[in-house]
Amino acid sequence: MSIVFLNGEYMPVEQAKISPLDRGFLFGDGIYEVIPSCNEKMIGFKWHIDRMNDGLKAIGIDLNWKHDKWQSICEQLSEKNGSGSLGIYLHISRGADTKRFHAFPEGVEPTVFAMAFKIPQLEGSDLNHIKGYALASTLDLRWKRCQIKSTALLGNVLHFQEGYEAGCQETLLFNDNGELTEASSSNVFIVKNEVIATSIQDNQILPGITRRILLDVLRKDGSFKVEERIITLDEVKSADEVWITSSSKEVAPVTHLDDLEIGSGQLGHIWFKAASLYAQHKFNY
Repeated sequence: MSIVFLNGEYMPVEQAKISPLDRGFLFGDGIYEVIPSCNEKMIGFKWHIDRMNDGLKAIGIDLNWKHDKWQSICEQLSEKNGSGSLGIYLHISRGADTKRFHAFPEGVEPTVFAMAFKIPQLEGSDLNHIKGYALASTLDLRWKRCQIKSTALLGNVLHFQEGYEAGCQETLLFNDNGELTEASSSNVFIVKNEVIATSIQDNQILPGITRRILLDVLRKDGSFKVEERIITLDEVKSADEVWITSSSKEVAPVTHLDDLEIGSGQLGHIWFKAASLYAQHKFNY
């Protein structure tokens, strides 16, 4: 992926430069978004842009770009980088000041950066050949505004690294009450007795777009009862199935958590149904 967008211009990534005084570099002062795209057709585009705008508003960055402007940038990045299955990464920082100072500067233009990167195939993938994920679990030590998709991701990175060093592909997080929040880079679903559940949307979890699409698809299908509620870590460990969802992973099955097998340790039949429904309907969002 070689062509990126920076402050109104497309250029080779080697030519993209920002000031070392950019607040995104100094403070992680910004918002980002990742939109999955297949041959310039994006999944959940409006919801992704709405979430990004909510984040910008929450931290006081004024960038009133319309959806069609973002769509044009995403489509051009996809075209310039070979189309196919891509993640389109959007990154807006507060911009570059003349000094390092914690308070928001006045009269500074936001820095807008975007790029494309390859993600697993979004069309025609065979669910029968998907392997289950192994997760580690740990106490959630991130900040208390996880509903904002901030570029300051050190807490998530450290948690992901815990799982990575344990030979796992993700890290499941729980709060001081032993309640599931999410994973370091994913939302989490569980299944027990054919009831599908996921954590309540609050400040402890990111409002995932894949999560939102999957909930809508499952409810419209009506084959299974779906709940949004508090879920304990013990419930996760005793679940028949566990899934994680994200823009790049889509709906991924979990077969192991720490030293435990989830359910039978095999891919679950309800996961297969849910993942199939998601694959069938995702381009409608």
